[in-house]
Amino acid sequence: MSRAFIGALSVGALLSGSAAASKPSACEMELIVLGAGQDAGAPQIGNVDDDGPRLLPSSLGLIDRKNGERYLFDATPAITEQLAMLDAIESPVEEGTGIEGLGLDGVFLTHAHMGHYLGLAYLGFEAANTVNVPVFAMPRMADFLRTNGPWNQLASYNNITITQMSDGALVPVNESFAISPITVPHRDELSETVGIAYVSIDAAALYMPDLDSWDEWEASSDATLEALIENVDYAFIDATFWDDNELEGRDMSAIPHPRVKETMDRLQHLPESERAKVHFIHYNHTNPIRDPASAESREVIERGFNIARRGDRLCLDGDGLGWTESGQGDP
Repeated sequence: MSRAFIGALSVGALLSGSAAASKPSACEMELIVLGAGQDAGAPQIGNVDDDGPRLLPSSLGLIDRKNGERYLFDATPAITEQLAMLDAIESPVEEGTGIEGLGLDGVFLTHAHMGHYLGLAYLGFEAANTVNVPVFAMPRMADFLRTNGPWNQLASYNNITITQMSDGALVPVNESFAISPITVPHRDELSETVGIAYVSIDAAALYMPDLDSWDEWEASSDATLEALIENVDYAFIDATFWDDNELEGRDMSAIPHPRVKETMDRLQHLPESERAKVHFIHYNHTNPIRDPASAESREVIERGFNIARRGDRLCLDGDGLGWTESGQGDP
């Protein structure tokens, strides 16, 4: 990621004006947390006795009311339920990209791990049989989809249309907003891994659910985590594990992710307004912040950060920027 990209992000931040704390009368651009769990969600397969809060794999929905469009950040195995969540907020447009009534106008993919792209299968001939839904992907990810079944069938049947992205480049999606990928270090067996930034004249937001370490990312870029957060209004970042003691009997050095405690320590020096931009997402079923009543969840909030919960709603408009509605997840 380059400083030029940071500058591009700051366009939204600089022009957004002051944030409004009250609920807007109408929010033209709205982000919805559709899932906040790690790829397999919770309870995980084989854990029938897990009675903790249910988790869906991490995904964000974007409703563009000005253009009557809806988008997904990642396509998870829970895509059916997650699109139904969007329907409950706002019915899909009657006509548009995709089959009538689906109301899906694009998918922004971060990488080729199971929780982030398997939902594309539900757009295929055996299910929704969509028509040319745009899928935005990095070069290796795009090549993986084009050359491996069943994903290549989606392309050959024109269920999806692949738009290739490049690191740090702004990709206009419509006249209201653009996206830009930020390459991050991660297990890249099948594709590269990126975070995805949303940029408009009113706001900037970041979705970065998976990476190996902040130090490794900063060493390969000419920017810092602090600068990245400074130039967005909301940052949804990797919270897979709480600390190094989480998986009993496992060598957690073999599962690199920034630990939530480590990330908070790294950012604790920031002003409260900057820390409040952070929304921890993509937490494993073992992570204690899964439970909103846990001591660890309380610590996150007391230290000035946020935990993404399914059903959270955030306005990206200039007048409504700063308004959020907390989701309840599961009882």
